[in-house]
Amino acid sequence: MVAASPAAPAAGAEALSLSGIDKAFDGKPALKAAGFTARFGQIHALLGENGAGKSTLMTVATGLYAPDRGRVAVAGVPVPGFDPDIAAGLGIAMVHQHFKLVKPFTVAENLRLACAKAFTGLTRAEIARRIAEAGAEAGLDLDPEARVADLSVAEMQRVEIVKALITRARILILDEPTAVLADVEAAALLATLRRLADEGRAIVLISHKLHEIAAVADRVTVMRAGETVAADLPADGLGPAELARLMVGEPGPAVTPAPARPGQVRLYVNDLAGRRDDGAPMLHGVQLAVHGGEIYGLAGVGGNGQTELAETIAGLRRADAGQVVIDGHAFDRQPPAARRQAGLRIVPADRFAAALAADLPVALNLALTGLRRGRFLLDRKALADRARKLIAVHGIAGATPWTTARLLSGGNAQKLVLARELGDPATAVVLAHSPTRGLDVRAAQAVRASLVRARDAGAAVLLISDDLDEILALADRIGVINRGRIVGELSGGADRTAIGALMVGDQKGHAHG
Repeated sequence: MVAASPAAPAAGAEALSLSGIDKAFDGKPALKAAGFTARFGQIHALLGENGAGKSTLMTVATGLYAPDRGRVAVAGVPVPGFDPDIAAGLGIAMVHQHFKLVKPFTVAENLRLACAKAFTGLTRAEIARRIAEAGAEAGLDLDPEARVADLSVAEMQRVEIVKALITRARILILDEPTAVLADVEAAALLATLRRLADEGRAIVLISHKLHEIAAVADRVTVMRAGETVAADLPADGLGPAELARLMVGEPGPAVTPAPARPGQVRLYVNDLAGRRDDGAPMLHGVQLAVHGGEIYGLAGVGGNGQTELAETIAGLRRADAGQVVIDGHAFDRQPPAARRQAGLRIVPADRFAAALAADLPVALNLALTGLRRGRFLLDRKALADRARKLIAVHGIAGATPWTTARLLSGGNAQKLVLARELGDPATAVVLAHSPTRGLDVRAAQAVRASLVRARDAGAAVLLISDDLDEILALADRIGVINRGRIVGELSGGADRTAIGALMVGDQKGHAHG
């Protein structure tokens, strides 16, 4: 039975409290006496490295995981037998980092499925208008009739955020909500969260973008290794550097690549045209060249053709026109395996959906790309020996050769992908799409260092990212994609305002030096 929602409380009153929470999976503790308290009228940031237990604790807070031990209270009242229906009835909603969407359904169908009560008695047109209004409220543009499978990762994130806003939740938990949003979108969302908190909601914000936390949070709680190590600190006066120290100690120096030494063009995208899954044109004469020994950063607001471009280069999507050229070999309709044979290595935007077999062990995930069709025998000892070496070299914490991949944190799962994709001397081109999405400071630094090493070994690195800070930190040259066109090219270290103007403007394919 769904619990009745209590009366609206005063600002500053306790909204959500978790105390003494223990949770283990397969006998391995994920939470150890963890605690957290959020209050109405505040934004409370929950920080920690990947694998610290943040998402697990908040999944307990929404009733999806039952704690092995501990207490959950809402508005100061303990709630026994806590489950998702009770959590929803008490006004708790969560925007998950890993999306909970039905891809064959449209945006409207997904939201009707998840927010049935909010749409009771409404016509299809009224539902579409309600979705558009909720998106506009958060500064996020959405097409209610678009099929989720056709959306970019950034657009799917927008659907998840709007889903939570439509429920009018009193306690709103967001797990890395700005990880795939461009600067202007992230700023609009953070302003919305500030307004919602000022109106009396309790906002829980999980983010690795520490400048955002410093800008908007009222309180901060920090977790390490499943435990709460700093609880309910006032955020005032805590800058990004101090927040990083609270999370991980000294995170180490940021990656500052040495100047590039570009060689011959190793990746050439020649006049590429292509469509979305629904048949609508998306890529319009895309042309770019990436030299060996350089990182070319491609910036853009999500949904402007980045996914289609990455999939076309990889051979997962057929182009209407144009070619992809790798080390002088032209590809138009050849399959991904042929491009891999030519030296293309891929770090996709969604590591678990597109790069890893989540239910297979680490050793087999590392071997997947080396398998060929037909019958084969696997030497388990050789696989394990190779896996141990790569685990050690790449610092994949919590992994053994036979650990199931889905048990790894996001950062360590990404290190697993990089160990497989970048550990090959035959690498000619690296296609990395949002490689540090959702990663903590230390894990992001490790990923970025891997890309720089690939560049310095002579690979051409195409970095596609919605994170402008990442582009500015790593790219030797920067291109901007807008509405499926390259609308500008700038040197590394370019002014972010100029890049942002190209990202959101109406320019039509004129390059800038």
